[in-house]
Amino acid sequence: MAPRPRPAQGPQPAKSEDDGLRINEEITAPQVRLVGDNIPQQGIYPISEARKIAEGLELDLVEISAKADPPVCKVLDYQKYLYQQKKKAKEMKSNSAKIVIKEIRFGPNTDEHDFQFKLKHAKEFLTGGDKVKASVFFKGRSIVYADQGEKLLLRFAVELEEVGRAEQMPKLEGKRMIMMMAPIKKK
Repeated sequence: MAPRPRPAQGPQPAKSEDDGLRINEEITAPQVRLVGDNIPQQGIYPISEARKIAEGLELDLVEISAKADPPVCKVLDYQKYLYQQKKKAKEMKSNSAKIVIKEIRFGPNTDEHDFQFKLKHAKEFLTGGDKVKASVFFKGRSIVYADQGEKLLLRFAVELEEVGRAEQMPKLEGKRMIMMMAPIKKK
C-alpha cells in the first residue's frame, strides 16, 4: 500500500471547496461584474481593481456566478455568508416534514371494544399526519387463524378510509401480519 499524504502543518488559507464558490485570489477571470450593497459603483471591473475595492472595505470578493460573461462577483464578509447559509440550511431541515410511524397491535381474536378503541387512536394518528402500522401478532398455534387476522386488518383499513389509505395490503411476515396506512393529504 502506498503511504497516504500527510496534511500540511500551520495555518491554512480559507478554502471555499465546501460550497463551490471561489473567493479572493482563487478567482481567475480577467474582468468581473461587481455587485453588492456596500460598493460605490456596480459594474464591470478588472479583477485587480475588484480585489482592491474588497480589500479597501476589509471584505472578501466572492464569485457568485462563474458561468456568466463576465463572472459575477460580490463583495461581502465570506465567513458571515457561510454562517448564514448553514443557518438557512438548518432552518429548512427543521421545517421539513418528519414522518412518524405509529404502531397498533392486534391479536387474531381481538374483541369489538378493543378494536374500536384502537381504531379511535389510529384516526387521531392519521389526522395528525402520522403513518400507522397495523399488525396482528400470532402466538403459538394461533397462526392457523391467519385468515381472521387478514379480515381484521382489511376491516381496519375500510373503517379508516376517510382519514387514511392503505399503502401496503396485509402481508404475513413470520408470526405477524402487517399493513401500512398513510394519511390522506388535505388540499
